Amino acid sequence: MLTTKIKDIEFKSPILTASGTFGYGHEVQDLTDGNMLGGVITKSITLHPREGNPPPRISETPSGMLNSIGLANVGVNEFCKLKLDYLNKLKTNVIINIAGSTIDEYIETLKIIENSDGNHIGYEINVSCPNVKEGGMAFGVKPEITEKLTKSLRKLTSKLLIVKLSPNVTKIEDIARASEQGGADSVSAINTVVGMGIDIKSCKPVLNTVFGGLSGPAIKPIALANVHKIYKSVKIPIIGIGGISTVEDIIEFILAGASLIQIGTLNFKEPNIGYSLRDELIEYCKTNNVLNLQDLCGGIDYL
Repeated sequence: MLTTKIKDIEFKSPILTASGTFGYGHEVQDLTDGNMLGGVITKSITLHPREGNPPPRISETPSGMLNSIGLANVGVNEFCKLKLDYLNKLKTNVIINIAGSTIDEYIETLKIIENSDGNHIGYEINVSCPNVKEGGMAFGVKPEITEKLTKSLRKLTSKLLIVKLSPNVTKIEDIARASEQGGADSVSAINTVVGMGIDIKSCKPVLNTVFGGLSGPAIKPIALANVHKIYKSVKIPIIGIGGISTVEDIIEFILAGASLIQIGTLNFKEPNIGYSLRDELIEYCKTNNVLNLQDLCGGIDYL
């Protein structure tokens, strides 16, 4: 009823965790059961450790959150030594999110993980982070660079290759097509929208970096529009992200063209939301006589 596939990999549920909202998995093991999810996507891993941006780097907004974490992480070598063992024990699909400042950094990071003893089923390539000073967005806004990066990584692995797209571009369809042409098995959309907040008492920005990434329910309409644009432009599966908090939200994304979805900001508030929504999704299918959720994919009925 809820199962779907990307290439030859089966997902028992269409609900995954968004990168950066579930840590490396073990941080939330006392709060929720990751085995109940369709998949867990790690926070971004880079070639070298990163402290990230200085605080303040997170701020709540109406219907959302601004963040400027700056890809803080332990680096790929420490990740393989300290984090992979726990991830290997999870009884669900694990996807490792990779970020970098140059194509060579992405390549080296993926090579190191490929040579590890990981049971992960694939990689999500972060070409769309809006709150780091170098890299990231340079890849995500230029189709030719996105295609070159994807081709380079495709040569190194037979595992799933998913490219995470930014909404902060002129035509997201062009970046999606470039990912497909480069050999990506799927794209995930969208990453956060560039935003800003100001503290009127201090007259200072709420984030040290001034600008950051807006996530949460506030960006859902933007995410839906981008997913549908991509759906009409590529043949590979889409993983929808952006402000999902209810079963109705999930159905909207699937109708717009997503095959799977990721829960992001809401994980901070309700760590169990992933599998409680899974149960509600099963009930929705029974109530509405939906035998296979994927039958609804792209099924929006225009007025």
